Amino acid sequence: MHAMNYRITLPADYDMAVIRRRVATRGHLLDDFSGLGAKAYLIRERGVDGSPVNQYAPFYLWNSPRAMNSFLWGPGFQGLVADFGRPVVEHWTGLGFARGPAFGSVPRAATRRAWALDPTTEPATAVHAALAELPALAGRPGTHSVALAVDPRQWELVRFTLHENTAPPEPDADRYQVLHLSAPELHDIGTGQQW
Repeated sequence: MHAMNYRITLPADYDMAVIRRRVATRGHLLDDFSGLGAKAYLIRERGVDGSPVNQYAPFYLWNSPRAMNSFLWGPGFQGLVADFGRPVVEHWTGLGFARGPAFGSVPRAATRRAWALDPTTEPATAVHAALAELPALAGRPGTHSVALAVDPRQWELVRFTLHENTAPPEPDADRYQVLHLSAPELHDIGTGQQW
């Protein structure tokens, strides 16, 4: 599993209906994309759920690097670049995945929490501690799924959680609305530790 995210921050007075229409008309195009576990079409709106910005921020879980490359160098991502400019694409190596009690539902909310590993802690110790939290986090009512990944270049962890309805407040996490979920191979992502 590989995780990928880009966050396009939009002007404060941006009409987010433009993004909603974009997702409504184009979101289905990845519903059968080979190698894609899931793409959550995420937005934050200024003043909603504590968001200070308007943002379009798709989050991906890939089953293969080949599929991720196919998307990045293909027409879908090039269309986004043409419309919004080239975003910074963050990506992480998958560490763990857990399904929650609402896994069979359509998620409407998400949280994304990223944090740097403490430089005084051994990376393996920090990773195992974060992995140990996954079952309890995934077991909360209304949780669809939880993914944990690491960027070993910057030693940053990211935890991405999908929620059936509303995302509960979580310290240091950004809350998003999920406009659409393309999940052609989500069932193929193995649960638990990814090695």
